[in-house]
Amino acid sequence: MSSACLERCGLMTALGLFSLTLQAANVPPLRVCADPDNLPYSHADGSGFENRIAELLARQLGRPLQYFWLPQRRGFVGKTLGAGECDLLMGVPADLERVLTTRPYYRSAYVFVTKATDDAPLRSFDDPRLATLRVGVQLVGNDLAATPPGHALVRHGAVQRVTGYTVFGDGPAAQRMLRSLAEGELDAAVVWGPQAGYFAQRMGQPMSVQLAPRPADTPEPFEYAIAMGVTCANTALRDALNEAMAQRRDDIDRILRDYAVPRTDLAAQGTEARP
Repeated sequence: MSSACLERCGLMTALGLFSLTLQAANVPPLRVCADPDNLPYSHADGSGFENRIAELLARQLGRPLQYFWLPQRRGFVGKTLGAGECDLLMGVPADLERVLTTRPYYRSAYVFVTKATDDAPLRSFDDPRLATLRVGVQLVGNDLAATPPGHALVRHGAVQRVTGYTVFGDGPAAQRMLRSLAEGELDAAVVWGPQAGYFAQRMGQPMSVQLAPRPADTPEPFEYAIAMGVTCANTALRDALNEAMAQRRDDIDRILRDYAVPRTDLAAQGTEARP
């Protein structure tokens, strides 16, 4: 058996013993509700960045991690946290009113994505090229409502060649949109940052990811602080998570970098949406 296999077997044994020790001590699990197929955030195989952060925090709290899986559709909060199926929701807006939120652990925004081989990347909704480019935008909800960039494109007269991508389809909307861009069916896309950064790295060709600043004539927010949510009465868990996040700040930042999450809470980031 190779040394790599021996190391992996040793690690798995150690993790198993750790889990058994926790169970023997009657330590309650950290129950997380998540979508089983929602990369880059979460996946049933644990490959999402929210999975990795949840694992990190569970270890820091000394609690085994347990998932309740449910596709993230309308009513998700009520059917999961509200129904008592879990203790924690990862990746919620910091101002979400239905839950008690932790301190934010990152902030991101919508971005322009173009091929890196293009002469000049998009950086503004005032760019006159938008009126002639084939642009992809995300649509949300059962009513196919436009995201804030969609409203901005309308206000700036770029509507003739816009294509909307719904949450329903073969894979995430952001993935389908960037695949269309890679295959030449689109000239540009306006995508939520964490999804853009992740899928842009997996298209087989270089992509340019730039922050899409909110136009002055567009009231809808383009930028969101992201936190974790617990039930409104569970201040003890909220406080414990805040302390754990502070203690593992460097590790959380490393995970976000690994997944190429564009962040607007990094002081030296400038205007380019760099992970």
